[in-house]
Amino acid sequence: MAELSQWSTGNNAELYFMISLLGLLVGSFLNVVIHRLPLMLERQWRRECAEFSGGTPQDEPALSLCQPRSRCPHCRHQLGVLDNVPLLSWLWLRGRCRHCSGPISRRYPLVEMASAGLAALALWRFGVSPALAGALVLGWTLLCLTLIDLDHLLLPDNLTLPLLWLGLLVNINGLFVPLEDAVLGAVFGYGVLWSLYWLFKLATGKEGMGYGDFKLLAALGAWLGWPSLLPILLLASFSGALAGLALMASRRLGQDRVLPFGPALALAGGLYLLWGPGMMKLYWSLTL
Repeated sequence: MAELSQWSTGNNAELYFMISLLGLLVGSFLNVVIHRLPLMLERQWRRECAEFSGGTPQDEPALSLCQPRSRCPHCRHQLGVLDNVPLLSWLWLRGRCRHCSGPISRRYPLVEMASAGLAALALWRFGVSPALAGALVLGWTLLCLTLIDLDHLLLPDNLTLPLLWLGLLVNINGLFVPLEDAVLGAVFGYGVLWSLYWLFKLATGKEGMGYGDFKLLAALGAWLGWPSLLPILLLASFSGALAGLALMASRRLGQDRVLPFGPALALAGGLYLLWGPGMMKLYWSLTL
């Protein structure tokens, strides 16, 4: 560990370059998860509904995170290795398909850059340590959940539940918080939003949020401990309200559109991961 610490101190620029490159590569995979996981779940639900109703499941081509290989959404041409180089391919091709010149969404390079930025921030905050690995997993998963929720109003159990259990595992020896705080954070994180959900539903007859939000806050509590829950909820509510007001002012949020709470929770959790102690000091200085 001493040798690794000495290497990282003497080669700071190289280390940030390597972690950012890793972030770009992971971001490319996150794009696949963001696009394909909801489609995979939709197919699974259709099969289950058909089986439950006694019908025959529709025969559909195989789809997983690995197969089939990526294709242009316009001409369906299979993309080669040079078309899939993170960030560089999009810049080189100027955001167009090599074969049909159809536009390639800006989201792909933006997700890759966000992934690289998260990796660099985690390195800056935690240095070369076991906490860095945990922070990378948490940050990348939160990024993935944010975009899926924005697209589909969905926080898949395939991501939130493993994130919850992993948070408890990484804190067995107190990597981020003591295990007791992690367990209470998971329990209270789920219980608080579950209670608010039912209070709101009993008062209005409407559903104010989804069960995925409960599980996401429980996962954040497992990673960051029960003391993080109040700051995360306050920050998520504040950022969610700002986003809602901005969308209403730009007339992009109407009565028929729902603003998901998951992205606000993910943002608040990520900020607490990086600046939690400072946020708590600021909060108490303003309230006392």
